Amino acid sequence: MKRFKCDVLVVGGGGAALRAAIAARELDPECGVILVTKGKLGTTGTTANSCSDRMAFHATLPHTEPGGEDAWRYHADDIYRLGGRVSDYDLAVILAKKSCEAFEYLDSLGVPFVKKDGKAHQFVTDGSKYARACYTGPKTAIHIEEALVRRARELDLEVVENSMIVSLLVEDDEIVGAIGVDEADDILIFDTPAVVLGTGGGGEVFEHNVYPPGATGDGYALALRAGASLVNMEFIQIGLSSVKTKLACSGSLMRAVPRFVNDRGEEFLIKYFPEGTTWMEVHNVVFEKGASWPVSCEHASSQIDIAVFKEIMKGRRVYLDFSRNPEGFQFDQLKTENRQRYAQEINNTMPDDQREISPLARLKEINPASIQWLKDNGIDLEQGEMIEIVPAAQHFQGGVKIREKGNTEVRGLFAAGECAGGQHGANRPGGNALLDCQVFGKIAGEEAVRYAKSVLPDKKAITDKMCEGLQKEGLILVYNGAAGAVKADEGAGRSIYASELKQEIQKLMARYVSIVRTYEGLSRAWQRLEELEQYEVKRGNLGLIEYYECLNLLLVAKAMVLVCMQRRESRGPHLFFESEDDLRPLPGNPDYEKYFVIRYKGNELVAEAQDPVRPDDNGR
Repeated sequence: MKRFKCDVLVVGGGGAALRAAIAARELDPECGVILVTKGKLGTTGTTANSCSDRMAFHATLPHTEPGGEDAWRYHADDIYRLGGRVSDYDLAVILAKKSCEAFEYLDSLGVPFVKKDGKAHQFVTDGSKYARACYTGPKTAIHIEEALVRRARELDLEVVENSMIVSLLVEDDEIVGAIGVDEADDILIFDTPAVVLGTGGGGEVFEHNVYPPGATGDGYALALRAGASLVNMEFIQIGLSSVKTKLACSGSLMRAVPRFVNDRGEEFLIKYFPEGTTWMEVHNVVFEKGASWPVSCEHASSQIDIAVFKEIMKGRRVYLDFSRNPEGFQFDQLKTENRQRYAQEINNTMPDDQREISPLARLKEINPASIQWLKDNGIDLEQGEMIEIVPAAQHFQGGVKIREKGNTEVRGLFAAGECAGGQHGANRPGGNALLDCQVFGKIAGEEAVRYAKSVLPDKKAITDKMCEGLQKEGLILVYNGAAGAVKADEGAGRSIYASELKQEIQKLMARYVSIVRTYEGLSRAWQRLEELEQYEVKRGNLGLIEYYECLNLLLVAKAMVLVCMQRRESRGPHLFFESEDDLRPLPGNPDYEKYFVIRYKGNELVAEAQDPVRPDDNGR
């Protein structure tokens, strides 16, 4: 058993965690900060592994349209409106107001943002009224991670690598420490009054996801067991992605209008559109899918996601074929606005008759780099190879419920980035995820320092009783609010290996909690998860980190299914159907303009509807 002591413990290794740790040290150079990451710093987490054609960092800068000192209001309104009015407006205001400061800090660290005439070049992303997206290119997130790692090393931050926090130690609703494990399966004890969770999302709860390994929702599970709440956990961004490369098949890949075919060679999309829909109408929706990835019930292109999901549920595999045109396709029959959008993206102008030849020809015209990228990653479109696609999880809109200081209901517990919830709603303007990590990472880190300094003279000590009898496979503690900490149940006669548990959870979630959600299907998933919770989970040949990741996935899956059953309407990526046979989800319902808050009550996980913080009409 190894022991550590610090003023602030930061959990995670991505953009939010790094920003929190840096902010804590910059605010108070004497502050003892430890950052715990499951891998090697700078290589694990979503920020260090994200890539797209033009990855966006959203910011309202002095030159951002429409200009003026209150331009942030338009940004905040976009966040709240696009989020379906189920987020906290005051958190949207913080994101918008602090975005310029966040950009300038990253700029000062040397993040190579593209600039024109000395000012950041910005473009419009989905859901935004004005151009706010700053970028370095495809690797904006990676450049941000690299800059933050450099700064962390300049500050000589203490980093504990290849380790995982398993439980938080809580006394009287107050953080007193944490328990972890490392890659050598040793137990780690951290004596600290303040913890910042920056652990990212829980993409591995799904069989198919675009996350790097290790995205197992650890922060969600830690917070729930410590007595904090989760919010908006039904809103998971899911989009069509390459099985082989995990590439999000959006943007130019859709605007080239490829064929959607199953493993029988059938073009199937039109079967899932309303009767009387023409092929050209379908092709226009495919084109528009390029700007509406991931799935959202507010977009007509969600019908494509539904079609792909239903084909896969029939046991078929689905591909994008760029070798020849889809049935009935004529470029000049695309909507005028779609042809204009195409023209704006041309990189390699070709004759009109060449453009008509195939989706591959069009992709060569608007994004030739993508063809080379796919080839480098094992898919040669020029040799007629197709891209196999599936609906894959991309971002958790909700998370640990925070307030303005990144704080939770548990004193001394803070959260930031994708781990946190309340700042986004059902949908999110593109580029706000990277912004969120920087804004609330800084806030949470600074507030954790202030809190730690205020309580250190009277901090409750980690007692021997808290640590006595700790077993390597029995480190999970649940705070039920009445009897303090209790160890998680050890099963009731039945058993399952942790690796098998993970596989079953992933298949359940892919089947019932992906694109098509019904009350019947969700109920089946819930019943099975309840059963699995009663099993003794055997570690087998897994290390302790992988073992506890599997246990966290079970709790995260339960929280998600529970809240999905409560929201019996469609909103954002939550497509709720009366029956799996239906082709259209239920419409949105104004009665559901609330968010669902998940917490433990005693030993029971419950979800309760609450009104979010609404805009103050007099102050807008």
